[in-house]
Amino acid sequence: MKNNNNTEEPQQKQEFLFDSINYKILLIGIAVIALGFILMSGGGSDNPKIFSEDVFSFRRIRLAPTTVLIGFGITIYSIFKKSK
Repeated sequence: MKNNNNTEEPQQKQEFLFDSINYKILLIGIAVIALGFILMSGGGSDNPKIFSEDVFSFRRIRLAPTTVLIGFGITIYSIFKKSK
């Protein structure tokens, strides 16, 4: 049977894996990644027989992928950042 004494072990304080600054940086990185994917969207044509040059715009070819990579870099930095 179970012993019903009031001598329970003190519960350990749960600690988060990262500090709050790490989580803030992580959320900023995720937002930058989302912004990159938003910049990448669009440019299609409603009629599949008509070709649209907007697919090859600077925003979709250079800016959006660079923004996504910067977002991944920020996210990786937030993971490796040491707490003080």
